[in-house]
Amino acid sequence: MKAVLSKEVGGPETLVVEDIEAPTPGAEDVVVDVAACAINYPDTLIIKDMYQFKPPRPFSPGGEISGTISAVGEGVSGWQVGDKVIAGVGSGGLREQVVVPAAKLFKVPDGVDLVQASALLMTYGTTIHGLKDRGDIKAGETVLVLGAAGGVGLSAVELAKAYGCRVIAAVSTEEKGEVAKKAGADDVVIYPRAPFDKDTSKSVAQQFKDAVGKDGADIVYDIVGGDYSEPALRSIAWEGRFLVIGFPAGIAKMPLNLTLLKSCDIRGVFWGAFAARFPERNAAHIAELFELWQAGKISPLVSETYPLDRAHEAIAKLDSRGAVGKLVVTMA
Repeated sequence: MKAVLSKEVGGPETLVVEDIEAPTPGAEDVVVDVAACAINYPDTLIIKDMYQFKPPRPFSPGGEISGTISAVGEGVSGWQVGDKVIAGVGSGGLREQVVVPAAKLFKVPDGVDLVQASALLMTYGTTIHGLKDRGDIKAGETVLVLGAAGGVGLSAVELAKAYGCRVIAAVSTEEKGEVAKKAGADDVVIYPRAPFDKDTSKSVAQQFKDAVGKDGADIVYDIVGGDYSEPALRSIAWEGRFLVIGFPAGIAKMPLNLTLLKSCDIRGVFWGAFAARFPERNAAHIAELFELWQAGKISPLVSETYPLDRAHEAIAKLDSRGAVGKLVVTMA
């Protein structure tokens, strides 16, 4: 079978496609014939040895997959050959077949497209955990989403609207703003490209304040980091919750006096660790996501698909922050 392999530390250009031996399932495992592998920000880091987890080389990047079970290992119950599934695998998804522990599988309901389903787990899984468990979201609140046109950002727009909130989408271009509006955003802020000097930072903070209104944002959903974080924090409401999701623009240094003045919280959101520690709660979240999908309240946006031998292009585009929605590698 074919696999994308990282054999040396580096960017997407270092990845190669090679034939490797097809896998067999161990006890409590299944083999999944991969239909699609969605690309996520950790894929840009893991090949550079900049992610929390460093699998031994050679390895395949790709943290979330969809596909069909083709073999079932000893001791597996509740799953059979032919079941349509999605799974978070951490790494290893960019290959034609993947061994997955049965405990990590989620069933794809009938009628749900497998390519689109591959874009659900990490983005919407992160966001439902972030908004509900870490953000204590309530109907009627105002939510400011930074990086609102990417996969995670659009999931935040859709879910916050599904939970009855007013959503302000912050993006870098008019085109991305239109995508966020189509996902349900009530208003859009177009921010400039970093780095910011002091005056630009103040100007962006005022943009956010004007958009969220005089009472501020009850939740700031920060997928971007860097110079964008402090201006967003300055627009937060009294007792607001600032959710830290990721850092494609760099890790921000925040003025903690603002947390005192606003009596607000800065809260980390680490979905992978949550899912590992609380699998039953995570499974309930994923079931809720499929219910929202089938009710028409969310719909993962797959903006581009790539064949396996062009997977490096998808990772490069995400790394350059050029992606709208999700980029997905297909095995057809």
